[in-house]
Amino acid sequence: MVPFELPEFYVPHPARLNPNLERAREHSKAWAYEMDMVDASQNGAVIWYECDFDAHDYALLCAYTHPDATGPDLDLVTDWYVWVFYFDDHFLELYKRTHDLTGAQEYIDRLREFMPTDGAITQTPTNPVERGLADLWTRTVPARSADWRCRFAASTGNLLDESLWELSNINENRIADPVEYIEMRRKVGGAPWSANLIEHAVAAEVPAEIAATRPMQVLRDTFADGVHLRNDLFSYQREVEEEGELSNGVLVFERFLGCGTQEAADIVNNLLTSRLHQFEHTTFTELPPLVEEHGLDVAARAAVMAYVKGLQDWQSGGHEWHLRSSRYMNGGAKAGTGALGGPTGLGTAGARIGSALVSTAPQRLRSFTHIPYQVVGRLQRPDFYMPYSTRCSPHLSAARRHIVEWAGQIGMLDPVPGIWDEHKLRAYDFPLCSAGIHPDATADQLNLTTGWLTWGTYGDDYYPVIFGRTGDLAAAKACTRRLSEFMPVESAVIPVPVNALERGLADLWSRTAGPMAVSARRMFRGAIEDMTGSWLWELANQRQNRIPDPIDYIEMRRKTFGSDLTMSLCRLAAGPTVPPAIYQTRPMRALEHAAADYACLLNDVFSYQKEIQFEGEIHNCVLVVQNFFDCDRERAVGVVNDLMTSRMRQFEHVVAIELPALCDSFNLDADARGAVRGYAEELQNWLAGILRWHQGTRRYEEAELRHHPAAGTPPFGGPTGRGISAAHRGWIRSSDGLGVANR
Repeated sequence: MVPFELPEFYVPHPARLNPNLERAREHSKAWAYEMDMVDASQNGAVIWYECDFDAHDYALLCAYTHPDATGPDLDLVTDWYVWVFYFDDHFLELYKRTHDLTGAQEYIDRLREFMPTDGAITQTPTNPVERGLADLWTRTVPARSADWRCRFAASTGNLLDESLWELSNINENRIADPVEYIEMRRKVGGAPWSANLIEHAVAAEVPAEIAATRPMQVLRDTFADGVHLRNDLFSYQREVEEEGELSNGVLVFERFLGCGTQEAADIVNNLLTSRLHQFEHTTFTELPPLVEEHGLDVAARAAVMAYVKGLQDWQSGGHEWHLRSSRYMNGGAKAGTGALGGPTGLGTAGARIGSALVSTAPQRLRSFTHIPYQVVGRLQRPDFYMPYSTRCSPHLSAARRHIVEWAGQIGMLDPVPGIWDEHKLRAYDFPLCSAGIHPDATADQLNLTTGWLTWGTYGDDYYPVIFGRTGDLAAAKACTRRLSEFMPVESAVIPVPVNALERGLADLWSRTAGPMAVSARRMFRGAIEDMTGSWLWELANQRQNRIPDPIDYIEMRRKTFGSDLTMSLCRLAAGPTVPPAIYQTRPMRALEHAAADYACLLNDVFSYQKEIQFEGEIHNCVLVVQNFFDCDRERAVGVVNDLMTSRMRQFEHVVAIELPALCDSFNLDADARGAVRGYAEELQNWLAGILRWHQGTRRYEEAELRHHPAAGTPPFGGPTGRGISAAHRGWIRSSDGLGVANR
């Protein structure tokens, strides 16, 4: 009996079949036998028999996902997929079933020896996985650039490493929350690895100068999420019911929402659809400006489009293969899901695409039809889970006096452009946040932290007023580029600042970055640029009146909130005894992401009325959840609070379990271990301090929301321009019934 009925999938592109399929089938079986993957015992167990290999039909997968590949390229790509599926089953049999974490770590460590980015392989393979990887690496990387090799080595390494994460969760009987799961599934699921192979198959590499940009990362990540969420739906029965796996999206949502399997499956399918919509949106709205800004030549542009088309082909072809492979539950597909569940044969793909477009249209339209400035009132706040407390700096009073003086000198309180006045700055009380985040800071350190919090919030308020009202994205981009010039890494030369935003950044940068090493300065600058760049993303969405996709929102919210910026200040307190490589490890990134998500979601709950009613905003997780689940705000707040709790639980898990193990794996001495613990404690103070500030600031009180420094105007971000007089009058009526907007 199947655990749920497969939903109707959104598959917007027809799958095509490579004519070299039979050649690839013959080649891949011969290769698998040569590598001892078929009918060969491994530690007393046969991983695949020939009948298993034939039924899985990996050549069919590759023929569908790479329909235009040449015969030799299809052979090579198919061998890669045979290898990766064999690795998955081999790892399951030898390590997951036996819960052998130590042996698994040694096994993964050795595999790294077979994928050098430069030079020859020096190790001798001892099992089919090593033998296959050595052969494939040697046949693939000579034809690729150094940039591609590094990216492919990283994605292959992630795929291997995160198998250990899955095994650790099995050993602890731990199911990830949705955010952690999506992030980790990208690595262990292997779709970014598949995206690298697409470049090889279409003979067109992503230009190195744009490979790390947001649009290209979003295309890769949405592709990965689509592939993985689809696989989770088809593989639930095998993975969860037969193999005891815990890494499956349907199971994750079952446990997180406390719902039935069918409802969880439908939610996963809606999330899959949302990710594909995001892929399309990025392709049509973010990719064209990207290639223009980087001045890519005709060949580079053609390579980018070939890559995007390759991602689309893989998505559709992968779906078609899931409907046919014996690995998966595919007998109950609804009409419209593919060849087994709907019309088949020549000319029927268009009918299935039309059905998919119609069925998902309401979900797409909801994202663009939000009515801004609705009167929502104060949100009923839940009881937040906060296991930590913090102390208050003795320098709080002095910091409160200093920030008013500093902001006045910088020009943040000037009547033009009128973003803030002294009343608002005092009401916001950023020193209260700093005093909890850094209770042991000196007076100067507390002033510096307060300055950064003030500057970041001023910038976040500045962009909607100066650029949001006019919709002038070009001016916003020019402003953002100029801000980078006030953060020199290797020199002290900067332009003459012309406004408060530039003057504040120039001053804070000189006081913060001066003592840093060049490498630390570069990372700190990157954190600030991520934040300022994310403000452009918000402006673009606001201009389109588009509520973000849930996953894109969570990942961008960390940047709009300035999480990396303030965490970088915490890192400074950790001192130089923590090896820089520690901060790049999965446990440390998981710790930081969990903390950032909790803080961002907390802010969204407190700021809901301010953003939705007074600013006409769409960037609030309560609204994002309302839109995704098509539910009321009470349910949405409950989901957001549950997600906050789960993110905090993950933070606690990393601190208690994963950080000690990380210190052991790096053989850190006592000083370095103490510094790692100290950094975790800084983040605990950061979390508790942010909650204390939200409970103490007047920034989100309705009385303050009605006060604006420029008389006769609505709150910043409010409706302006042609055709908005009715909206403005509605805002005045909703504020207090007296027609006085600025009380």
